[in-house]
Amino acid sequence: MVARNMIAAIGALALFCAAAPASAELPVGSTAPQIVSKGALAGKDFSFDLARALKKGPVVLYFFPKAFTPGCNAEANAFAQSMDDFRKAGAQVVGLSADNLEDLKQFSLKECGGKFPVATASPAIIKSYDVAFVREGKDTGLSNRTSYVIGKDGKIKLAHSELDWREHVQLTLAKVRQLRAAR
Repeated sequence: MVARNMIAAIGALALFCAAAPASAELPVGSTAPQIVSKGALAGKDFSFDLARALKKGPVVLYFFPKAFTPGCNAEANAFAQSMDDFRKAGAQVVGLSADNLEDLKQFSLKECGGKFPVATASPAIIKSYDVAFVREGKDTGLSNRTSYVIGKDGKIKLAHSELDWREHVQLTLAKVRQLRAAR
């Protein structure tokens, strides 16, 4: 009986792991890959250059799988509601996904409320940040839900990879506040 329960538990765990997305974000302390991307802010064209953005202070890069899906909408809404707090802490927020530019223009208006930009995450960007959304061993072409706080020095200060969107804003905001207090 115990052996049968153990085998069933191991089987259930194996099925769960096979269905879960891979999570292999860049480690804290590593240098953030430099990226340049096109995006949108309040429905208008926006160019993002990480090196230029870091000259102003820390940057929160948050990768999300797909615009106009429930979790991604909720996460964008939560970041939008907290933008005043991020600005007070001296940080910029940029969302990144594999969505096309036209979808991101609409998303930046409807879900981000025009409060922060979203940009396209090319396959090269997704690979460089180690955020490929892999399901059942296959790359979906999407990014995983991963948030990074990158310090002004270009180093990753926080990496949080979790499909549940609810802690991303809270954790990134706490880290940028900590960085501000340490100055």
